[in-house]
Amino acid sequence: MSEGRLADRAYAAIVRIITDEGLAAGDRLPSEARLAETFGMSRTIVREALARLASDGITEARRGAGSYVKRRPSERLGTHLPLDALAVTLGSYEVRFVLEAEAARLAALRRSQAQLDAIEAALEALRAALFSNAPAHDEDWALHLAIVAATGNAAFAPVFDHLRDSVMQILRAGVDISRSRPPQVIGAMMEEHDAIVDAIRVRDADGAALAMRWHLSQGRKRLMP
Repeated sequence: MSEGRLADRAYAAIVRIITDEGLAAGDRLPSEARLAETFGMSRTIVREALARLASDGITEARRGAGSYVKRRPSERLGTHLPLDALAVTLGSYEVRFVLEAEAARLAALRRSQAQLDAIEAALEALRAALFSNAPAHDEDWALHLAIVAATGNAAFAPVFDHLRDSVMQILRAGVDISRSRPPQVIGAMMEEHDAIVDAIRVRDADGAALAMRWHLSQGRKRLMP
């Protein structure tokens, strides 16, 4: 098994420790050596898994003190994707930060009026879905896809489509988890999309990229309690 796959297994196993043992934010995880012994893996693999967990906002390393829980994944997250797939699914955010922020930037620079009309239509369809009982993931995907299409670069579409399965799982989970919380959470999600489209509308390339990165970072946080 490749080191990447082993790190995925270690990632899932550490999340399972957090959830099964009821660890809360601020609780210390077992040491790298203890985790490596428990999993039957090298400390290098465990270290990679911990680094990815930290990148996803689940753990944090404290110099000389080990790793601590930063945020627990929402219990509802497990109803949308298996725990063993969590590393790969959340890892798609790292790709999306690069791909979609640049897509938003280019869309702001290059979009035609027809493409802007398509983006705005997708935005309103998402608004209607989010503020109803509809699932909203198809509408969310359609908006992001319309932004990708407005880059004027056909190479973006197949790369983005390759992420579709992971992104759709995240979109379903994100809306479901957000609807279990106060109404302003859904409102914030809509405001983030509005900010992206507003920047594209006025051809603010840097603003569009920044708004997209903010939206994605907030989306990842919404998967946590």
